[in-house]
Amino acid sequence: MNVSHAPIASLSAPNEQAERALAALWTRPPGLLGWLCSTNHKDIGRRYVVTAFIFFGMAGLLAAAMRIQLAFPENHFLGPDLYNQFFTVHGTTMMFLFAVPIMEGFALYFVPLMVGTRNAAFPRLNAFGYYAYLGGGLLLWGGFLVNAGADAGWFAYTPLSGPDFSPGHRVDIWADMITLTEISALSGAVVVLATVFKQRAPGMSLNRIPLFVWAQVVTSFMIIFAMPAVMVVTAFLAMDRLAHVNTHFFNPAEGGDALLYQHLFWFFGHPEVYIIFIPATGMVSMIVETFSGRRLFGYPVMVLSLIATAFIGFGLWVHHMFATPIPLLGRSFFSAASMMIAIPSGIQIFCWIVTLWTGRPRLRVPLLFVCGFILLFVLGGLTGVMLASVPLDLQMHDTYFVVAHFHYVLIGGAVFPLFGAFYYWFPKWTGRMLNDSLGKWNFWTLFLGFNLTFFPMHILGLHGMTRRIYTYVAETGWGDLNLLATVGAGIIALSVLLFIVNAVTALRDGIFAVANPWLAPSLEWSTNSPPPAYNFYNLPSVSDAEPLWHSPEQKPVVVGLSTEKREVLNTTIMDAVPEHRYELATDSIWPLALGIVVTLTMTFVVFTPWAVPWGMFFSLLVLYAWFWRGNEPKFIVEAAKPKPQVAAQPTLVAPA
Repeated sequence: MNVSHAPIASLSAPNEQAERALAALWTRPPGLLGWLCSTNHKDIGRRYVVTAFIFFGMAGLLAAAMRIQLAFPENHFLGPDLYNQFFTVHGTTMMFLFAVPIMEGFALYFVPLMVGTRNAAFPRLNAFGYYAYLGGGLLLWGGFLVNAGADAGWFAYTPLSGPDFSPGHRVDIWADMITLTEISALSGAVVVLATVFKQRAPGMSLNRIPLFVWAQVVTSFMIIFAMPAVMVVTAFLAMDRLAHVNTHFFNPAEGGDALLYQHLFWFFGHPEVYIIFIPATGMVSMIVETFSGRRLFGYPVMVLSLIATAFIGFGLWVHHMFATPIPLLGRSFFSAASMMIAIPSGIQIFCWIVTLWTGRPRLRVPLLFVCGFILLFVLGGLTGVMLASVPLDLQMHDTYFVVAHFHYVLIGGAVFPLFGAFYYWFPKWTGRMLNDSLGKWNFWTLFLGFNLTFFPMHILGLHGMTRRIYTYVAETGWGDLNLLATVGAGIIALSVLLFIVNAVTALRDGIFAVANPWLAPSLEWSTNSPPPAYNFYNLPSVSDAEPLWHSPEQKPVVVGLSTEKREVLNTTIMDAVPEHRYELATDSIWPLALGIVVTLTMTFVVFTPWAVPWGMFFSLLVLYAWFWRGNEPKFIVEAAKPKPQVAAQPTLVAPA
């Protein structure tokens, strides 16, 4: 391995034989089984994004049904039991199966491209994480489809979720689903951190990392510290409920504490909001930088704001518990922290505005969604500061005012940037351009529908409408605003449908995308659209934070990596100085096998604790095969061998 300073044209122009060897080496085995065995970060990232979007659509259908039920007083579209299942599965899906996984999917797809490497670190762990996530989703929705859907809220407070008040297995399914999805999130976080810290392109020191990558690094650290808390609390809940175990962690009659559940859950739950929001800010930063045509204003301050948000985010979980018997002095500290966290978010918003003000903004569809995000997130943040006041929170707690605030923060603060990111990175992902006209209709219908749906909920909350009620009487006067919210929900559904039509049409007949259609500055735009299986023919080097805007005439590239085994370049953590070559694991069936074993274990533990030792036994057998070289099925071994006679995959490129 060495770094060459030859002219760009002489090194970046692919040698046909070497390119064929790389394509054969890095391309996954053919067929369905080969697809299931793939450990390529782009395949896995796409699976996360597509699966999470499907769950988003399914949860949206539940939301639409709830809005129909609440559109009129004393409506009978849904009964109370089914309504409880709908709002619980809706909230659980949005939080655990959509918001976090789709952000992680974007990270797993784009972070290796942005840091200039050929695959993510620990590729088999990466693949396993997806299968654990899919297993959790199938467990939750499988239970829902057989009338065993969780019905105690997406937070499942005790004692309501305990064995006395929630008999049956609905809550058990919910608790075990949480464990599976958090295993997935932890796997993805480890992969992202190892990739960023050890596989960056030479010269990409920490002060040259794109802000989207910084956002994912901060998010990954938050996941590692937050997710174990919810895994522990749901395990305690499952043990309290399981007849043959019968612990009493949350049973006050036996020395337990119901409030312990809330402390452990919200120690995860409030950072979870920022685990969703921080990656969205990274998306916003990339879009603002590209479409303003200048470097983002205040880059060091932006990075420090991300880190400050993460630190403060772990210090305000009692914000959700002001209505519980918490000491007044303790409430004051958490109230102050809840207000303080608005400061780093405000700093980021001002940096984006200054960047747009001092640049030459191009108002394309991705930037439209960013502008919508800024307006909606500011409003959601203001209501959050209001709820940080203990006296006001006591009046608003468990009303629709909190529902409105929550959705303004999570949809305004995460879904709008997410749609902007879809329009921004879709050309890189697919090699096709989305339709601009449909994109503008997508934005305006989503913006209008969102505000029609959730702004009236502020007023409903002030008028006393409580959360989680399935009907109300006409004398309350809530009917008109609920009907308006239901109309808005229909417009949101239309907006999402427009996006799906746009995406499907673009995949079939969209304009071919050049490598860098937006004239963006980061490394993912330096390779073809879509990227080849190996990402980069020669690994790039970096001498600036915007490598595609400030490239020297003679740009050093890395040469010397093997074309016979999957090698990546390891670099130092601080300054990304080349250290050594490292061979990554090849495609494998064992991540899928382990995902199946873990999913079956968590399914059967709903009924018997004996599933745990049996699951551990079969997991160890799979891990033995996972780590023992030469244990792969023959077709994978053969497919992993480079075959120079195999032609490179075609690249979709249109004239600039």
